[in-house]
Amino acid sequence: MGETVQLTSAGDGFTFDAWRAPVPDARRGGLVICHAIWGVTPHLRDLADGYAEAGYETLVPSLFDRFQRGFAVQDTDPALQARQSGFAEAAGWGADVLDAVQAAIDALAPPVFLMGFCFGGTVAWIAAARCSGLSAVSSFYGGQIADHLDETPRVPTILHLGKTDVFIPPTSIDAIREAHPDLPVHLYDAGHAFVAPNGFHAESAHLSRLRTLQLFARNSGVRSEA
Repeated sequence: MGETVQLTSAGDGFTFDAWRAPVPDARRGGLVICHAIWGVTPHLRDLADGYAEAGYETLVPSLFDRFQRGFAVQDTDPALQARQSGFAEAAGWGADVLDAVQAAIDALAPPVFLMGFCFGGTVAWIAAARCSGLSAVSSFYGGQIADHLDETPRVPTILHLGKTDVFIPPTSIDAIREAHPDLPVHLYDAGHAFVAPNGFHAESAHLSRLRTLQLFARNSGVRSEA
């Protein structure tokens, strides 16, 4: 359904790949999905295609192209985790790839929404505070959000976290809630990566998708008639 396209950063003209999933029928808006440390995996391409079927023209920018172009690996290979975490660290855990995120946002007609997973969940949090042109953000298990609590989202934002996530301890969740008491933080009976193949939890994945689609619908700027 989708295809690989090229986007260009307005900052320095760097060209990078992105997976684009067009809508097959009526368009509800645009959606940028920020990947985990594993890159634009087949799972994320399928996820993008699914949101496109729901009416959201979707782009998944390859945020690590500055380190390894066209990069994507299976998100179940622990042997590569150290290298991928190194890419994330080199990207400032999201703070240094916002030029690519902004280029993806700018490539879509409004309203534009954004979501992200793991590394991308932290990217989503920072983008909600710093990027322009967004209508709402849905962040999934961003491990470094607790390190960026001084950032305040400028658009409606929700967080999805697993109760048994070994990478995001209860102390981090408490810190998020204390710093942003009005922010919706949804906790699920699952661990890390409950939307991805390596940690999939069907009930949590389903409920978080429903909440995300509800967030997008409420902030689309389109009012349904009674």
